[in-house]
Amino acid sequence: VRVVESGGGSVQAGDSLRLSCAASGSHFPTRLMAWYRQIPGTQRELVASVRADFGDAIYADSVKGRFTVSLDKTKNTIDLQMTSFKPEDTAIYYCKLETTGPQYWGQGTQVTVSS
Repeated sequence: VRVVESGGGSVQAGDSLRLSCAASGSHFPTRLMAWYRQIPGTQRELVASVRADFGDAIYADSVKGRFTVSLDKTKNTIDLQMTSFKPEDTAIYYCKLETTGPQYWGQGTQVTVSS
């Protein structure tokens, strides 16, 4: 199973950026896909997730109103549109594929926000 993120980079506060993630090779149905982020030395935290069945999304309070997640369950891709960046959004962003069997993680993509 491959989970591949793309779109990270360095931005200024207030800028926008779009992350994309594509999952392939799973033999289990997708339950949900999600974006997490992690600052080195801290716990990985949920940014946003979308359930494959109902398409409902949940967001971390810290990103509500600024980030928008979208899932294409036919392609097993999930995008994260991020706007109004803050320096505290700096982190490694990880994509997660949760199936009815195992769950899988991508390798992560760095997002750095400078003030």
